[in-house]
Amino acid sequence: MTIATKQALRPAEDRESNDLRGLGYPQELHRKVGSYASFAAGFSFVSILTTVFQLFALGFSFGGAAFFWTWPAVFIGQLLVALNFAALAAHFPISGAIFQWSSRLAGSTIGWFSGWVMVIGQVITVAVAAIALQAVLPSIWSGFQVVGGPGADPSVTSPTGARNAVLLGVGLLVITTIVNVVGVHLMATLTSIGVTVELIGVVAIVVALFSHPERGVGVVMTPQGYTGGPSGYFAAFLASSLMAAYVMVGFDSAGELSEETVSPRRTTPRTIVRALVISGIGGGLLIIAALMAAPSLTDGNLAKYGLAWVLTSSFGEFGGRIMLGAVAVSVFACTLACQTSCSRMVFSMARERMLPLHGLFGRVSPRTGTPIAASVAVGIGASLVLLVNYNQSAIFTALSSLCIAMLYMAYLGVTGPLLVRRLLGRRTGRPGQLDESGEPVFCLGRYGTAINAVAVAYQVLMIVNLMWPRAAVYDLTGNTWWLQWSASLFVLLTLAVGALIHRRNKAAGYLQLRIAHLAEASAG
Repeated sequence: MTIATKQALRPAEDRESNDLRGLGYPQELHRKVGSYASFAAGFSFVSILTTVFQLFALGFSFGGAAFFWTWPAVFIGQLLVALNFAALAAHFPISGAIFQWSSRLAGSTIGWFSGWVMVIGQVITVAVAAIALQAVLPSIWSGFQVVGGPGADPSVTSPTGARNAVLLGVGLLVITTIVNVVGVHLMATLTSIGVTVELIGVVAIVVALFSHPERGVGVVMTPQGYTGGPSGYFAAFLASSLMAAYVMVGFDSAGELSEETVSPRRTTPRTIVRALVISGIGGGLLIIAALMAAPSLTDGNLAKYGLAWVLTSSFGEFGGRIMLGAVAVSVFACTLACQTSCSRMVFSMARERMLPLHGLFGRVSPRTGTPIAASVAVGIGASLVLLVNYNQSAIFTALSSLCIAMLYMAYLGVTGPLLVRRLLGRRTGRPGQLDESGEPVFCLGRYGTAINAVAVAYQVLMIVNLMWPRAAVYDLTGNTWWLQWSASLFVLLTLAVGALIHRRNKAAGYLQLRIAHLAEASAG
């Protein structure tokens, strides 16, 4: 970049820094994330190649081919949530978005619990994203199956597959942690490259599968592959929505990078919505194409090995491996985006002295412009979660459902208070707020309350659905009561620990900080 270009960008940088200062914070993080990188952050967290490949087998095993219809249902619900988030991102472009938005809408207590639940849920999400390597790498080359050797069962729910997933996942977390520590520019560059590869991969895989159909598109109107269950098909269909619910979260990651994004009031709202919409369309086509191209829906392979089996069966070992290579890249980008998003949440809460070791986690390296300690802590935390899977292969599906339920709860900590404010006729941002280009910021206008209300109803129903103590999700052993109730028990434990930390914060006077007295100022 030339000196003249840098000088031309300086006024914009100063304006954005002053804007952030008006919201209560100095510009510590380096503002180097452009429009495409902002989109990439949200799209990488959703990462349809990673997550659809990871949980397609689970969704199909519950509901058969008709489980496809959970996809548009979840997409519509999450789109309503994303529209509310986009409006908030335009008014409050701050790192730690869920914590910040919730605090400014409902006060520091609700904000604390929303942020705390989000951090724990995101750490688990990082671990589950890293596990996805096990669904891809051994299918590319059997040598990646280190535990038990190339002939061992690579399924993530088998003992050998579960242990190997831990090894691959921890190795991936070491790499993503290093990238996060080096700087946001490297993170944004690698994420953008990963998203580009993923988009190309999605198009290539969808086109290839549609060109090798074994059956027509009408297959999605049938329950082929459904093997029955004690509670009937509707209960199985609800359970199969776990896949769609797991995939379509994380679009708010663009909001987590607001303090590092150029023109955040204009860029972030658009990238939040764009990431979800493109993911919804691409993921839906991928599911339909896979159901049409699968060699069989009833021999058990699709329910056990998922999309990796479809690709290698339809295009041979060589062709399938090339396509799986794109999936491996998307797994890396997804894990990196998840870890980055979580580290920004930790940083945002720590600079308000809301977390233990806040002096360490709230510190930004002047050289790299990144919260190094927060990034390392998230990497270590996710690695510890992975280790739980080492000797308990049944824990994978439980972790997948649990982490999404917790993210939904944190999201509700934003949309719920936002709905209350709207019903009371209270403003949620400065009237007449303009973005960096001088245009009115994104808002939902007169439809905001209706969109908000339906979004909240959807979230409540989905949280109940995700946390329902299904043995088929939470206890694959069939006889471990604490696994079956693990979601509720873990959430209660998380809230209990959060209550203790919150009590400590209150006793220390930390709740009387900027969040409290900026809540009304920033809203009006």
